[in-house]
Amino acid sequence: MNNNMILNRLFTQYIFDDLIQNQKNDVYMSVIKRFVQDPTSKNHGKLISEIYSYMSKNYRNEYFYQNTLLNKLLLGRHSINTTTALTQIPINKSKADFILINGKAVVYEIKTELDSFDRLGTQINDYYKAFSYVCVVTCEEYYDKLNSILHDTNVGICILTTKNTLKFIKEPLADFSNITHKHLFKVLHKKEFENILIKRFQKLPKATPAFYYDECFNWFKLLPIMDAYNEVLKQLKKRNKIKKEEFKRVPYELKSLMYFNSIYDNDYEQLELFLNESYRG
Repeated sequence: MNNNMILNRLFTQYIFDDLIQNQKNDVYMSVIKRFVQDPTSKNHGKLISEIYSYMSKNYRNEYFYQNTLLNKLLLGRHSINTTTALTQIPINKSKADFILINGKAVVYEIKTELDSFDRLGTQINDYYKAFSYVCVVTCEEYYDKLNSILHDTNVGICILTTKNTLKFIKEPLADFSNITHKHLFKVLHKKEFENILIKRFQKLPKATPAFYYDECFNWFKLLPIMDAYNEVLKQLKKRNKIKKEEFKRVPYELKSLMYFNSIYDNDYEQLELFLNESYRG
């Protein structure tokens, strides 16, 4: 298991920025030496595919789960044109692993076979402070334990099967009872809460910089909670404006990495050049 932990460092923006710019990276080279046979006869696209295939059988880490959710839900079940995915959104003392927003918003908490359920209760309670649907995604071997924890709740259960398909054992049910203005407001960027206030009040508060945030929140609290919730979802849905045509060319293994990071037009071209380049060791 420890031998596999280096895989957690591979699928990150820092590593792939380095690879695209410099065609090599120490972590990448180490992973290839450990997990790929006869690498010199292959291009980088093939190498990454083989590494990912190894992960699918031996080390399904958080990136693997997140990438599966993105490919099978956002790109498979829904559409990149009508649905937005978000990751690592801070809510109270937790961070949401994966959120899908279309007509509604669902928080997906990932619990891989490498994780424990120690913080699950706290995480679920935090998510319900800003979102109404929560679903836990885990492996088949953890299902019984998870079901015993969640059987009488509104939380959904999704299993990443041994065949790497998603199986929804229990669909999440809506729960708006714990949503607060405070936690909704904290999810938003400055421009987003300003958009909501301008739409609702046709102006913004006049306050010194030190008191501006608090005054904006005071105005936001005047909205009925469900109105506030729906306005927040509209703003969040505008995030992650992916270049759709370029994104289609990104291989399955790297979809999540490219979707959730700051990508410029020439990054797609440089990634494609890198993937087609032969490995030189």
